Amino acid sequence: MHRILLLLSLGILHTACHTQDWPDWRGVNRDGVWESTGIVEKFDSDVIDAKWSVDIGPGYSGPTVSQGRVYVTDRLERPDQLERVLCFDEQTGKELWVHSYESDYAGVGYPAGPRASVVIHKGKAYSLGTMGPLFCFDAGTGKVLWQRDLNAEYKIDMPIWGIASTPLIVDEKLIVHVSGSQNACVVAFNKDTGEEIWRNLDDRAGYSAPILIQKNGVRVVVNWTEHSLSGLDPESGKIHWRIPWSTGSGMSISTPVLYRDHIFVSAFYSGSLLVKLGEDYTTAEKVWQREGENERNTDALHCVMNTPVIIDDFIYGVDSYGELRCLEFSNGGRVWEDLTAVKKDRWANIHFIQQDDRTWMFNEHGELLITELSPEGFKEISRAKLIEPTRKQLGRGVTWSHPAFANRHVFIRNDEHLVCADLSAK
Repeated sequence: MHRILLLLSLGILHTACHTQDWPDWRGVNRDGVWESTGIVEKFDSDVIDAKWSVDIGPGYSGPTVSQGRVYVTDRLERPDQLERVLCFDEQTGKELWVHSYESDYAGVGYPAGPRASVVIHKGKAYSLGTMGPLFCFDAGTGKVLWQRDLNAEYKIDMPIWGIASTPLIVDEKLIVHVSGSQNACVVAFNKDTGEEIWRNLDDRAGYSAPILIQKNGVRVVVNWTEHSLSGLDPESGKIHWRIPWSTGSGMSISTPVLYRDHIFVSAFYSGSLLVKLGEDYTTAEKVWQREGENERNTDALHCVMNTPVIIDDFIYGVDSYGELRCLEFSNGGRVWEDLTAVKKDRWANIHFIQQDDRTWMFNEHGELLITELSPEGFKEISRAKLIEPTRKQLGRGVTWSHPAFANRHVFIRNDEHLVCADLSAK
């Protein structure tokens, strides 16, 4: 009996170790990695049945999942212009709480809804709206613990498409791309009180989320703005390194990718940039930069919203019109191009999620793909429709939000619904 109980306990622990929440932008470490076992190898049909679906308003923000709850933001235009932060039960989709506040999208293009994901950390939920409202909630009840109006306080130099970068938590700090005046592009707030700790960079913010990297005990926050790629000290905000790079219309959208002591970024108008980091990541130098003649005649990668994935010294990403490409990491040279993963169109998008040796793709048509990527080519294992595209964000109908993969389920939204589907092996 004791042996059986021990085996059961080990089995439970084994299961727990191979499922995870998705409490932040692109997962636990902001790297688009899904660490889970017991997942389907291939879809049973060309449509994935929803476990539950709930009505929501439009928005670009991807859902996050933590401690049995799903969080997302949306926008209502009538009778008043409101942004909302919503919390649902992970198992049933039941609404647990909602917080609404007025938000007039003055001068913001593509006004479908808020952009940044809700970040969950130690029982608190942090949201950042399109015009700069910053909130800290009790994650369980929705009670507002503190809030700041960043537009009013910091005189935001508003990006064309509003404030979009998901804040980053480092220790007691909430690091936010405010795009404020007086050297306040990046500001660190106390995550428990909302008080400012430090500020730096005189750039205009883009839309890219910052990431935390570390080596030899030294931590660096990587920021990609409209005007530069930089590494800041998370404790003081000191600039360790800064590489000027104007991305054109602020098209710094995808998340910087760390790979073997390098940082890779790619923009729609400006092409691709690879940077080599120093021994403790406090220095950086440009390795290569490639840019095509224009958005149709591109070189290397001209990404829009997708964050590329780097596997075994090859870069995979989606170019400006939906061309899935493989590049050599060392120099950005093209190895192959594929036009079957997403239909060719301006800004056509795929989000990449890595699970062991498989790359899951969620394209703008609402399709989920199980694939393998290698320098030999794109291998599609299975494809199925997960959610229908909607037209609030773009006239042709798209699903541009990033999905969440948590506890053997996928969570995704369009401009009308938030959907949960079971991906566990039967």
